[in-house]
Amino acid sequence: MFKKAAEAKLHQRLSGADRKKLKRTVKGRFPGASDADIDVLLPPKVELSVAKFQNRVHIYSLEGGFPMFFDVDGRGTEVFPTVFALWMVPELLPAFVLKGGEVSRFVIGGADLMFPGIHVPAEGLPSFLSGEPWAVKVPGNPSPIAVGVTTMSSTEALKAGLRGKALRILHYYRDSLWESVEGHYVPNAGFLEDVVYGDPALASSSQTDNSCEGTDEASNNEQNDINNKEVGGSVNETTSDVLDELGTPLTAQADSSTDKIVSGMNDLNVVNDIPPEESNVQHTLSTEDVDMLLDKCLLQALHTTVKDKDFPLPGSTLWSNHVLPCRPPGMTLDIKKSSYKKLSKWLQAKSSTGLITVKEDKHKKETVLYSVNRKHPDYTSFKPEKPQVEKIDQIDNHAPKESSSNKMLEVTEIYKPSVHVNPIFVAVGADTSKLYTAAEASDIVFKYVEKEKLDKLTEKFKVVLDAILCDALFKGAIKKGTTYPTEIHKKDIGSTFISRMQPHHVVTRGSESVVRKGALKTIQIMTERRQGNKKVTRLSGLETFLLDAEALASELQKKCACSTTVAELPGKKGYEVLVQGGVIDDLARHLVEQYGIPKKYIEVLDKTRK
Repeated sequence: MFKKAAEAKLHQRLSGADRKKLKRTVKGRFPGASDADIDVLLPPKVELSVAKFQNRVHIYSLEGGFPMFFDVDGRGTEVFPTVFALWMVPELLPAFVLKGGEVSRFVIGGADLMFPGIHVPAEGLPSFLSGEPWAVKVPGNPSPIAVGVTTMSSTEALKAGLRGKALRILHYYRDSLWESVEGHYVPNAGFLEDVVYGDPALASSSQTDNSCEGTDEASNNEQNDINNKEVGGSVNETTSDVLDELGTPLTAQADSSTDKIVSGMNDLNVVNDIPPEESNVQHTLSTEDVDMLLDKCLLQALHTTVKDKDFPLPGSTLWSNHVLPCRPPGMTLDIKKSSYKKLSKWLQAKSSTGLITVKEDKHKKETVLYSVNRKHPDYTSFKPEKPQVEKIDQIDNHAPKESSSNKMLEVTEIYKPSVHVNPIFVAVGADTSKLYTAAEASDIVFKYVEKEKLDKLTEKFKVVLDAILCDALFKGAIKKGTTYPTEIHKKDIGSTFISRMQPHHVVTRGSESVVRKGALKTIQIMTERRQGNKKVTRLSGLETFLLDAEALASELQKKCACSTTVAELPGKKGYEVLVQGGVIDDLARHLVEQYGIPKKYIEVLDKTRK
């Protein structure tokens, strides 16, 4: 889930009500957690924020930038703790223990956990159900390295002979979610890495001179006794399970090395003793630092994301969509901690320097950005940082192959120039035979406006229409007897221009991609009654999203425990899947979760409801 880095579309601070709701969700999700454990993970006096991503994932973090929980679908039903949270409260989740360090290499490489890689104790594995959250630990280390969800129950696992996939890994040590805490203090992170990957120094230390054992034995035992009180285990119990990097039990001569591993891992729990108020003291910025960071983020936004066509731009939109995304990774930007205290005062201060022009909207009582002085010394002297290019990791040969249902779906709406807008494309030297995205098409019309100098001098947020632009936007769309407009608002010109082009769409799933003419058709899910007052659910429009009707019918038959059939659509191309029963909600949820179909492309109709 977090193999690749992604940019959040929204960052916001949790309100008091949302904070209480999150705590209730965590308590309900993890009933074994005490109130003290919840306060350690979600300190009462520390601000919480949520980052929302395009794939509906929500990440809840502390003010210092430490992610504590993530919500898979943003609904609050599938909330999981991060590895960092489990380092603070290791017993929050039950955990599978790996056979050795060699297995951990694949887990932290992004592969799912298989049953043959799990250490099975003499009394057998504990009972569990399918879909439960579990953690993954390495031998002798109380701090988990991964979080996932079980793919089958313990009963099913025994029937399968403890073979197959045990845990679908959602988040692991050193993935993109973990990397978001880079630059912050992480206790004993380097030592954990040695244990996860296998530290040759630990293995060789058993062969050193034992002449000092008598001197250090008492202090080591005393330290281990203290550490065991924190972990809740004994040295003998932990030592008996410690395996080396190749999964072989360590010999008795390596007891001193084992003590070091156990002691070092138990030190991770020291973070629990830090009061919540003091845990992020070292990450707080001074007022001057916050002011400098605000100016840097504003200049970065003005150079990279804020375009002249966006004006007038409300201050709240400028802050949430442009300034906040430009802050350094892992940093929290709070206007209240600056010398300005308020967003409006900050923008007015920048306006007084001549960098930007802002006015207050008296109706909405909000500061609005109207223009940017791109010749201002602060603007010209600032060098914007280049956005980080996302690297595509090569797939590990040992990782399980991705099934067709889990292949990433990409839907892109594109447009082709029509006879109405061709003169605009020709005027700016653009190719009229190409396909353009909405943003690219919008840039074309604004290039024309800039070339012909059509900005209205008295009202900069309006464009004066010349004959060519007026025909491109309104010819044939204005009723007879109606006067053609002479100007248009900048915020309307892009959408009007795009509506005059020919719509197309590109659908990509895995390596398969197709371009079709026309607007994207939705998937229809309809429940109706048949003879004998029985319900049947019809599913059609699958071809649009490159779904195989036969494969989906077989999958739904198992999931819904009911009969399914596939039939040709009468008078149309394509097939429909018929599912016995009123399972309209289940089908919609399955398409969203398993195939990544956006909700806006699913049309639901229940004819059985009055």
